[in-house]
Amino acid sequence: MDTLLTNACLVLPDRVVERGWLRAEQGRIVDLGEGDPADPGADLDGDVLIPGLVELHTDHLESHYAPRPSVRWSAFSAVLSYDAQIAASGITTVFDSFRVGSDADSGSLGSEIWKLTEAVRTAGNGGHLRVDHRTHLRCELASPDVLETAEAFVDRFAVDLISLMDHTPGQRQFRSLDAWRRFYTRKSPMSAAELDGFIAKRLDLHARYAHAHRQRLVELAKSNGIALASHDDTTVEHVAESLADGIAVAEFPTTGEAARASHEGGLRVMMGAPNLVRGGSHSGNVAALELAEDGVLDILSSDYVPASLLMAAFALPSRVPGIALHDAIRTVTETPAQATGLTDRGALVPGLRADLVRVHVSPDGPVVRQVWREGRVVA
Repeated sequence: MDTLLTNACLVLPDRVVERGWLRAEQGRIVDLGEGDPADPGADLDGDVLIPGLVELHTDHLESHYAPRPSVRWSAFSAVLSYDAQIAASGITTVFDSFRVGSDADSGSLGSEIWKLTEAVRTAGNGGHLRVDHRTHLRCELASPDVLETAEAFVDRFAVDLISLMDHTPGQRQFRSLDAWRRFYTRKSPMSAAELDGFIAKRLDLHARYAHAHRQRLVELAKSNGIALASHDDTTVEHVAESLADGIAVAEFPTTGEAARASHEGGLRVMMGAPNLVRGGSHSGNVAALELAEDGVLDILSSDYVPASLLMAAFALPSRVPGIALHDAIRTVTETPAQATGLTDRGALVPGLRADLVRVHVSPDGPVVRQVWREGRVVA
């Protein structure tokens, strides 16, 4: 649809225009400028206009499908409600995250990802989705069936991002077995002896599968043009492995040294927006704010709270004086788009998709007032 938006604060890739206008035709941005255009348009009353947000990592669909541990909702209905929440959060491109690989402790939905992915495809084919949905496979390397499931998934559905995860006790986030015990004792009814048995089983699976599965999954991604992400890199050795594998995104590095090495090596460092909004990691890992202050934070992800993406981006300039608003907005728009090969969106630039968000900045935080996907109002 053709749209002329006026009296807006435009957040461009390199600066902010306090009063400007933007014209979109046939789903693309065709022109923009400062001041007032010659033609009348829709007055945004001074609100901020930014590109549609690009979310690379959220498994929030699962909470709509499984609102209680023993409850399974209609997959189609869950997709629609999730999609509406994503749109209302200002996100116009979302990578739906599905965990692949059986894992007794993961709490994931296992084989039900097929039903959910099919529901997303059905809703999209019917024209019922507000935002552009893409697929992110989170692959647990030490799982016996992760490779078989991932290959079957890639054969059946389009996949846009694969992340390589290893939650084995003694690895990455849980290098310390004592830390792993403390964490899982709080969430598991297992006795000390049962925990010892569980650890032994997981260590055996890691020794048997993790290395070979990582190699094969990297090959699968490269042969199908799928972007790769590492997960929970903790040491410079982990980062070196990621660089050798052609990783594009360093997803949630757990230490400052891993984040700095990733950024310096050309990986895009992604941290959780809730981490930044809350002021730290809920699991004791490095704070996103620390990485922003060090200049090594490239991408924010809403993770488990869709609304946190916009909140974090607007909070960054006040939390880190050296970061301007246009720099902060890039962490949730242009940079995640480019990291995954989406060169047609993520910035207010003529020729790109008219994925737009109108934001009113209230004393209590940013408020989404309107969202356009390819020039069409979706929220």
